[in-house]
Amino acid sequence: MRVGFTASRKVGNAVTRNRAKRRLRAAAAIMLPERGRPGTDYVLIARPETAKRPFTALLDDLAAALRRVEPGTGRQPQREAKGSR
Repeated sequence: MRVGFTASRKVGNAVTRNRAKRRLRAAAAIMLPERGRPGTDYVLIARPETAKRPFTALLDDLAAALRRVEPGTGRQPQREAKGSR
């Protein structure tokens, strides 16, 4: 399984972006070995709240996201087409 991390400038300055990515890496290191699917690529995108959010809440968020994209659950990620509104 491969994992990518990204944080745009909207997240904050370089220090904040790097902190957010470090936190996402730590959360992924805990969650993905037991809940990730082998052969799957994951991309974790930092948001402005990522650097400040309590770590346990970050782990809960990642667990919920993994459940949403899990095959066979009947719940697919909801995507809205660009320009549909």
